[in-house]
Amino acid sequence: MTDNRPFAVSGVSHVALVCSDMARTVDFYSGVLGFPLVKTVELPGGMGQHFFFDIGNGDTVAFFWFNGAPAAAPGVAAPVARPDNGESMSAIGSMNHLAFCVAPERIEEYRARLVERGVECSEVVNHDDSEATVSVDNHPGVFVRSIYFQDPDGILLELAAWTRPLGPSDVRHRPVSVAGAG
Repeated sequence: MTDNRPFAVSGVSHVALVCSDMARTVDFYSGVLGFPLVKTVELPGGMGQHFFFDIGNGDTVAFFWFNGAPAAAPGVAAPVARPDNGESMSAIGSMNHLAFCVAPERIEEYRARLVERGVECSEVVNHDDSEATVSVDNHPGVFVRSIYFQDPDGILLELAAWTRPLGPSDVRHRPVSVAGAG
């Protein structure tokens, strides 16, 4: 089968985030979440470090620790809170959250593991096509089930479990354009 896309991308190599304390980040991502640390880099001139964690399927999540980096900017560069307990909007060009794919049959088990490890997290959220976009119940219209939590630097994370394949009927909204709005 020939791939006619302009760029034959096969997935996400890594997402690179910035942390305030690399040792604390390693403790959380390896110790709490169980992501193996697979590559470490000392940046030149004492500038900082760049570490990579294996998240499965050949994908990694990476962190920079920059010596003298500016302070976090919740509400601008990242959400202030989880979607279930506060404002989750962030600025244009920011990273809102990072979602890790998990098996749907393990979502409740993983929430319990997070709680056991002292991580504050949302209840399991059932995302559907209702006006509210979420449901208390897991019903046939639910397309993904999620748990939201934050890392030690407040980075919003999600464990996301797709519950069904997506198809053409899942793309039915026209994109908003603000060009010419004034």
